Amino acid sequence: MTGVLEGFSIIWVVIAVGYLVGRTGVLGPQARYVLNRVTFFVASPALLFTTLAESDPVAVLGPLLWVAGLSAVLAALAYHLATTRWLQRPASERIVAAMAASTVNSANLGLPIALYVLGDMSYAAPIILFQLALYQPVNLAMLDATTSKHRTTLFALVLATAKNPMIIGSLLGLVVALTGFEVPQIVLEPVNLIAGASIPAMLLAFGISLVGSKPLEKASGRRADVLVGSAAKLVLQPLLAWVLAYYLFDLRGELLVACVIMAGLPTAQNIFVTASRYEHGVVIAKDTVLMTTICAIPLMMALALLLGI
Repeated sequence: MTGVLEGFSIIWVVIAVGYLVGRTGVLGPQARYVLNRVTFFVASPALLFTTLAESDPVAVLGPLLWVAGLSAVLAALAYHLATTRWLQRPASERIVAAMAASTVNSANLGLPIALYVLGDMSYAAPIILFQLALYQPVNLAMLDATTSKHRTTLFALVLATAKNPMIIGSLLGLVVALTGFEVPQIVLEPVNLIAGASIPAMLLAFGISLVGSKPLEKASGRRADVLVGSAAKLVLQPLLAWVLAYYLFDLRGELLVACVIMAGLPTAQNIFVTASRYEHGVVIAKDTVLMTTICAIPLMMALALLLGI
């Protein structure tokens, strides 16, 4: 338990520093944007490469991946079943809301929590792979089918997924792990150095994002959507992950804990970016991201207590 508290305290301290940086404006108005782009395009792909290159590929592509995928899909379906007739939103808005209720912040918070709380960053890799390679493209295709703008072909979706820098870094790392190829130190050292910038930059950007956050504004008219989506994300999805991991895949110990903690991560911030692009469900995406972000770490600490770590 002491190790878990230490892990979360490390994360909170860096997030707090990011919040102070955002409040003071010392890095300027584009700080969060720049830090997020550095992590997404440069540091995180390097981190995923080094992590997966040293991992067991069977474990990365095994039960953890299936639990992450099934729990996400079931949480999204549950949101649809609970709200379709009750809230009666347009199809595109329901898709965005279901994405917000089931897509986790696997990079910006998943990697730090996997490292400092679970002790192994490779626990975050399966859910990153699932979301970037499969879940996000499928949801984007559904959004394209239900909106009159931004029509995207299947080829364009596959190409965009293949060009994603985190997918590239992950796949290269898996190739190294599967083949046993020895990466020359002259190549590996600078990659490790760049990878070291990933987690601090993620957490600083996360702290900056909390400045001025005001979820559930009265004028939004989408409080019910946000509350149901947040409950699905923070309560239902971890519960589904536990049931699937324990009963379907017979996981115990660290693997069971990793499945549940990863499923308890808050909504991914790129859901808001997606909603803004399609101009549907923007308020729901923004408020669900904020609501789950504020509540997630205390709830994950509670999950850690319940799971006995």
